[in-house]
Amino acid sequence: MAAIPEFYEVVSGKGGVKLRRKRKACPRCGAGVFLAEHADRYSCGKCGYTEFRKK
Repeated sequence: MAAIPEFYEVVSGKGGVKLRRKRKACPRCGAGVFLAEHADRYSCGKCGYTEFRKK
């Protein structure tokens, strides 16, 4: 339960309370696996997918 504030944000509005993901999801692994944020890239620790940031 300690990782929930790190990966999700609670947003309340007219429709009720919703969770918003703070990090990008891995396109290969699916919505449950997040990409790690590095200075110049995003990377998946599960499958090794890497996405470089644009300058």
